[in-house]
Amino acid sequence: MPLARGSATSRPVGSANSNRELAMEQATDAMIQVENLSKRYGAKYAVKGISFRVPRGQVLGFIGPNGAGKTTTMKILTCYIAPTSGTAKVTGLDVGQRSLEVRQKIGYLPEDTPLYQDLTVLEFLQFAAALRQVEVSKRTDRIRSVAKVCGLYEVMGESVGTLSKGYRQRVGLAQAMIHDPPILILDEPTAGLDPNQIVEIRELIKEVGRKKTVLLSSHILPIVEATCGRIILISRGELIADGTIEDVVREHGQQSLRLRLDDAAQPELVTEKLSALDGVVGCSAGEDGFQINLEGDDDDELRRRVHACVTDNNWTLLELLRRSTSLEDVFRKLTSAGKA
Repeated sequence: MPLARGSATSRPVGSANSNRELAMEQATDAMIQVENLSKRYGAKYAVKGISFRVPRGQVLGFIGPNGAGKTTTMKILTCYIAPTSGTAKVTGLDVGQRSLEVRQKIGYLPEDTPLYQDLTVLEFLQFAAALRQVEVSKRTDRIRSVAKVCGLYEVMGESVGTLSKGYRQRVGLAQAMIHDPPILILDEPTAGLDPNQIVEIRELIKEVGRKKTVLLSSHILPIVEATCGRIILISRGELIADGTIEDVVREHGQQSLRLRLDDAAQPELVTEKLSALDGVVGCSAGEDGFQINLEGDDDDELRRRVHACVTDNNWTLLELLRRSTSLEDVFRKLTSAGKA
């Protein structure tokens, strides 16, 4: 079962076997351990009792709406702020008691990438290497290595301030990797980028994720789907889903059909007839037709019943499509549930 005991709304997702295997993997080789972590500002909780573990070599998507507590959690893990209660450990080191050692294990790219605009890319990476206490004899090799991985060779002599936003993000990622940390924490690494730049950074994260443990926060869900093997979803400071994308979507998703009829069909009658069919949990009319929510997975027999209902009532069928639940659907469902 997922290690999310700190939140009252946390519940396991996916099959018992897959969750048991995930928990065993996390417990045996955890690079990040968070237990019942909370951060309070006055009477308001930014993070409220969340627990999770990240095993070695995993790329974890950390998602949630604005104000959910993602950045707060990342700042605690990177020793920028202290928790109100609970514990956080990085490679077994407590972030409160051994913060200097923890910082040596982490490369951090905050949402607003802090760069010295007047330095060239080479000068900035030299500065970052010195700041990170990379051995002098190894600095040139480390700079060459991160420049190659991040695709910076052609701009090494240019001032950081003259670079595009995409290249500045590459420089930010390079400084996070300059000391070769085993863990990378990336907060909205594609914020403000155009579609081409997003693809470039996405591919870069996938490449880096083959060798390092990565905690990635992003509002762009296709980035999460393309790069992450597991996701954690938090809302209002609480952990509400934890598992592989497939398991989370399967647990919280709603399979449905989209039906379009000609204008002669009366919406009230259509929704009444279709809602009465076995296996249908609801039907609603919209601008692009009718959405038929299904109980369990879609099957051919249920679609036959829908088609028979259309035929029996002499409605003209224009379109009948299966609509699979997406991560975006689940995100909206789980993060808006508490607003009703």
